[in-house]
Amino acid sequence: MDPVPSDWREARRFRAHKLKQKGWQQTDIAEALGVSEGAVSQWMNKAREGGKEALKTSSRPGRPPKLSEKKRTERLPELLEKGPEHFGFRGEVWTRKRVREVIKEEFGVEYDVSQVGRILDQIGWSRQKPTRRSNRRDEESIEEWKKEEWPRIKKSRD
Repeated sequence: MDPVPSDWREARRFRAHKLKQKGWQQTDIAEALGVSEGAVSQWMNKAREGGKEALKTSSRPGRPPKLSEKKRTERLPELLEKGPEHFGFRGEVWTRKRVREVIKEEFGVEYDVSQVGRILDQIGWSRQKPTRRSNRRDEESIEEWKKEEWPRIKKSRD
């Protein structure tokens, strides 16, 4: 029984193996799958040494995450929902530095601000703008400014 592929790359390697078993040349396999001949050659060498199982995706090496999956995906968003002012910051905007401080205080873990950006991306938080508007925002004044002032100062396209 064939192993079930875990992702599209693994499925492509399995397909290459199957085509090779049917007698296809490596150059034809590479062209059909849109990969280099070198890639097909490496895959076939792996399959010769370890069978089709050797074509499975292996876990990536590296340091385990400092924050557990649950803390990163559940607990951190709950904390951030409380807003920056809850943690003593002025204003309603989260910055990477602020999130970094909250992570350090709440979980005892230190990250570089670039890694905090990656974590925010992983949990679906945008670093560019606040998720909600300020409660001090005066919509009426904004609309009036757009109608009165903006046309006056806007650069003409003559």
